[in-house]
Amino acid sequence: MAKSGKGRRFIVSSIIFIAFLCTIASINELRFDHLLRFSRCALQLEDTLPTNASSEEIRVLLGILTLPDNYHRRHFLRLIYATQRVVVGAKVDVKFVFCNLTKEDQKVLIALEIMQYNDIIILNCKENMNNGKSYTYFSSLPDMLKEDPGSSGSSGSSGSSGGTYPPYHYVMKGDDDAYFRLGQLVESLRVLPREDLYYGYTIPCNQMNPYGHYMSGMGYLISWDIVEWLRVSDIPKMHLEGPEDKVFGDWMEKGKKGKNRHNAKWSMYNYPEPPTQCTHELWPDTVAVHLLKTQEKWIRTLKYFNATQDLKPSKLYHMD
Repeated sequence: MAKSGKGRRFIVSSIIFIAFLCTIASINELRFDHLLRFSRCALQLEDTLPTNASSEEIRVLLGILTLPDNYHRRHFLRLIYATQRVVVGAKVDVKFVFCNLTKEDQKVLIALEIMQYNDIIILNCKENMNNGKSYTYFSSLPDMLKEDPGSSGSSGSSGSSGGTYPPYHYVMKGDDDAYFRLGQLVESLRVLPREDLYYGYTIPCNQMNPYGHYMSGMGYLISWDIVEWLRVSDIPKMHLEGPEDKVFGDWMEKGKKGKNRHNAKWSMYNYPEPPTQCTHELWPDTVAVHLLKTQEKWIRTLKYFNATQDLKPSKLYHMD
């Protein structure tokens, strides 16, 4: 009888142990399933988290609005942006933007520029500052960038977006008298949303709240979904004339766009002289300096940010 009792206890213990193992297996399977779901979720969130996993992490187009005849300014700016350090984890394309060519010399010289640098966008418009040029720039991009074989290559970048969507996460409009530090621009964007974003220097100059106001024309940036909206919306088409930056802000308000706004003040500012409410001393935490109207101001700015720091020593030249 003792042996029989021990046998029963052994059988019961074995059944309980097997049930325990099955329970553990079920829990592990459940945990694994949750882990799998979490992994999938993490992959879906990858675009919104700062990471250096891909050189295509952030794609930015900086369009510098200028004039066809500003050859020397374009060549100067090419030096500025082509020699800036490569931005890790991002691709920044710098393009020069103007309206239709009107002179024969432009058609020859600018064609040569495009052949050499491929960094020019020619809009279908009559040259203007405050009569819709910025609108034409933004609203033309979706059609222009649809797998355009000529869109690759530009100053400060490695080429086009290669057929990916969106071609750029962000599009910026900049003035040709502003100095943009591309690495600092990218770093400021890493933590910001990639949708419904309106970024820049809030006007008026003494205002820090970006809501209910607009961004200075020195340089403002929007996410690609707003670019797409500008292409199809009637709101901007009905209001094109006026100071282009203020008009753009009006579109954002009327269209209820730019719910995510970022005031980049005082990383963006006007050159410190002459001092005004919009100026700031040059300092390391800088994305853009505006109103560089003279060579002297450009040189002082470039020296401050040590733009020539990557110059390699050589017996072929000296800087004494």
